Amino acid sequence: MGESMDRSIGESIVGAGQARPVCVVGVPANSAPEIVEAAVRRAAEATTDFSWLGRGDRVLIKPVCNSANPYPATTDPVALFAMIRLLQERGAGKITVADMSGVQFVRFSPDKQRGSSRKLMTDSGMASAIDAAGAELHAFEEGGWDAFHEESPVGGGRWSQPVMMPDVLNEVDHVVLMPRCARHILAGSTLGLKAAVGWWRHDSRLLYHREGASLPEKTAEANRVPSLLEKQRLVLTSATKVMTTFGPDEGYIVAPETGLIIASSSVVAHDMVSLAWLNENRRITPPKRRDKIVNDPHRSALVRGVANRFVTSILGGSVGDVLRTETPPGGTTGSIFEDRMLVAGFEISGGVPEVALSDEGRSIPTDVMDALNTALQPIHA
Repeated sequence: MGESMDRSIGESIVGAGQARPVCVVGVPANSAPEIVEAAVRRAAEATTDFSWLGRGDRVLIKPVCNSANPYPATTDPVALFAMIRLLQERGAGKITVADMSGVQFVRFSPDKQRGSSRKLMTDSGMASAIDAAGAELHAFEEGGWDAFHEESPVGGGRWSQPVMMPDVLNEVDHVVLMPRCARHILAGSTLGLKAAVGWWRHDSRLLYHREGASLPEKTAEANRVPSLLEKQRLVLTSATKVMTTFGPDEGYIVAPETGLIIASSSVVAHDMVSLAWLNENRRITPPKRRDKIVNDPHRSALVRGVANRFVTSILGGSVGDVLRTETPPGGTTGSIFEDRMLVAGFEISGGVPEVALSDEGRSIPTDVMDALNTALQPIHA
């Protein structure tokens, strides 16, 4: 085990009252893979000294493979390859890359399974990156319905039942989270906090959607289950491309002149910067591709309600479940301090963290850093 286990619980994932470093590294558009890999390494090494990683420790990398669609609909395979190699160089033993895909593609119940997260990771390009780097791919549903256990979020009260988390978490020493930066039809955005859904068994997902009025708060709270509080060390997003509309699987993609790699040990601080970056790229999205409901249906309560009831039905919900399903609240494309998911993250972690944003290697244009720093100031809430 690494030497950091004597830290207070939750220090690695959320918190307030002190500066929370977030490192950003700029990547020019259309850069070769080796440039992206170097940027990932620089961001990760500026964020942590890896003192938590003992030689031979087992690491689970949690990407986002919601569909078979390529990055940025799913985690960047180039960044994933770079992270695996960096962990190996730092002494990691077995590295497992694991997720369970969206319910529109993978149906999972006690007596049957339809679809395959493994196949989706293959089609999205992640599987080849995992294999080339020498890690192991795992799909949570492959362990079966009984390969999950109950965990209750620490300090959160919106979940009426414990969350069902995969047993593989009990077999690893550390977790590295690698989300993407994208819009989401139900949640408004899908960043680090929202990636938690990929851990859950489908009965937890059914509860999550059925009680949709508190969907943003339950999303944040689920990041505070004990296994993640004890083991999650690093959150890193390759945001050289951003899905600025619709989501999570399809939408308008912006490839800014200078993309970002975003890294932090705090998922809340990470998401503050990632959401600011999503909003900045929405701003430069052509209005005709952004402002109509057909482009961005999250803004319609009617669409959110219908979509959430549909998800409840495909999760195996009864007619009664579907009829009782609540409409998720609308998100914001304004101040990050108005985003209900982030606000819930602030509440359960002791307040708004002071983000210490650093541009490693001075690789980011001044106007981009100014925009991010402005968005991080609570005065603009």
